[in-house]
Amino acid sequence: MRKSIAILAAAAALIASCTPEAQEEPRVISIIPEPEHIQLAEGSFTAGPSLMIHLDEDTPEMQRVAGFLTEKLSTAAGIKAGFTEETDRPGTVYFMNAGLPEECYELRVEPERIVIDYGTPSGAFYAIQSLLQLFPQEIFETKPVKGVKWSVPCVSIEDRPRFPYRGMHLDCCLHFFEMDFLKKYIDIMALHKVNRFHWHLTEDQGWRLEIKKYPLLTEKGQWRKETVVGSLYSGIYDGKPHGGYYTQEEVKELVQYAAERYVTIVPEIEMPGHALAAIACYPELSCGLEDHYETATKWGIFKQVYCPKEETFKFLEDVLEEVFELFPSEYIHIGGDECPKTSWKQCPHCQALIKKEHLKDEYELQSWFIRRMEKFINSRGRQIIGWDEILEGGLAPNACVMSWLGEEGGIKAAQQYHKVVMAPYPKYYLDYWQADPDSEPLAMGGPTTLKTMYTYNPVPEVLTPEEQKYIMGVEGCVWTEYMPTPARVEYMAWPRMCAIAEAGWSRTEKDWEGFTERLEEHLPRLDALGVGYSKAFFNPFIEAHKDTEYSKVITMSVDAPHAEIRYTLDGSAPTAQSALYEGPFAINRQQRVTAAAFRNGEQIGETKYKEF
Repeated sequence: MRKSIAILAAAAALIASCTPEAQEEPRVISIIPEPEHIQLAEGSFTAGPSLMIHLDEDTPEMQRVAGFLTEKLSTAAGIKAGFTEETDRPGTVYFMNAGLPEECYELRVEPERIVIDYGTPSGAFYAIQSLLQLFPQEIFETKPVKGVKWSVPCVSIEDRPRFPYRGMHLDCCLHFFEMDFLKKYIDIMALHKVNRFHWHLTEDQGWRLEIKKYPLLTEKGQWRKETVVGSLYSGIYDGKPHGGYYTQEEVKELVQYAAERYVTIVPEIEMPGHALAAIACYPELSCGLEDHYETATKWGIFKQVYCPKEETFKFLEDVLEEVFELFPSEYIHIGGDECPKTSWKQCPHCQALIKKEHLKDEYELQSWFIRRMEKFINSRGRQIIGWDEILEGGLAPNACVMSWLGEEGGIKAAQQYHKVVMAPYPKYYLDYWQADPDSEPLAMGGPTTLKTMYTYNPVPEVLTPEEQKYIMGVEGCVWTEYMPTPARVEYMAWPRMCAIAEAGWSRTEKDWEGFTERLEEHLPRLDALGVGYSKAFFNPFIEAHKDTEYSKVITMSVDAPHAEIRYTLDGSAPTAQSALYEGPFAINRQQRVTAAAFRNGEQIGETKYKEF
């Protein structure tokens, strides 16, 4: 039996404890990401006006952590929880340091009290994220809500993370995003126990980080004169300058904001490729093969890359010294991807350097470049992380690999006993279509559906148990070529990021039906938080497969649980009485498949269609 159904059935069978008003409609336990162990008990705890908080460790940090609970209760429920030193007071939430490992927690909801056991404040914080998801979904509203009973089912939860690195990426170079949106982005990450924000800050199309020693990077490098419309192949431009950058004060503010939510910001400073915005400001960083350098106005890969000479290393080290001051992250992402070797092959300095260092080719020159930067970064007490391509020509001694070119790079790095973060495209690339491309705005490719992301196993089976230990986490990637607005980012990222977050945190076996049941309960929380997620969850996904010149084979699916698909072939809108989809079928050239998902006779999503 599916886990969430089992919990609901058990809840329905319970006899409520305490008072008659505790007897209420049972709710599905729908925590995302799913905890390791949940045991449902009889009854419920009801938060009321006399609710109090007890802190075993009455420190500023634990007061702040508890504040994430009291703020939600105050805003939505109007409950002003106070603090008490009493250790046996009914109607109290107890935070108790039980010496648990980092990020772990145990949560016990009893009729008269709630107990949160933790070992570090991060564990207490994650307990709150789970506790909030036990309350009615209205707890996430940003305004007072009337007529809601603020009760929590009695449960016992023991929980710990699967991976130490649970990441979400955002590219702010291809399109720039304001600070308010970044804070909201981090808030939603934290709710899902995602603890690394990979902040992509430098690119060919714009430099976004203030570096005081090199002011041109933001005075000039933040701007591109225009942006390509559509794909990089269209050749049509909007004629509008696009720019934006983050001051160092803004960065410090965001780093602190994230840290308070136990999110570490991992900055990315691209090298040696994707450097055109910097080279446009300081041409001496290039191989000097062109008369003019300009910040890129379209997407893609550019041959203008950093030249491995002393001026370049001095520049990068100066930049990183300021980065170290701004970001306390252990890891500094140095990119390392998509570095064409065209300029290096033509550059007399590069060719002489290859001979001097006894390198085989330009790929080994890239490895030499990365190794030199790693040595500098390590000397400052930090570690490098880079995309798969840092494997080319040999991996730097202490490097961590972020595997994006499928699984191969991650497998190779783990077999060499290097730490790995799995972020493979298209499995974990949130810029890919999540539904039928025919009915979706432009995206990078795909489709990569919610189910694809959920069912993917980020620990390759080809690895031995010892090698698997080097998979330290997962990351969902948001590249913004086709995401010019916050609304578009949210639409592409959620709810698919829920699946990645669950892969990063949950140790339970994958259960697609159980996940979709929990997710449907979870989506109203995102509604309350104002997250403009995709509603493709409720829509049929129609695929037309090649057959003969005169026919195609149709398959259909829908993510929403307990839904059925009804369809027509004459172009009319489907109703609850239309043909039921029960398996693949063929259509001819004159037929148009029109379909919608239904539950209990009611349509639950949009009507979709597919033609020959």
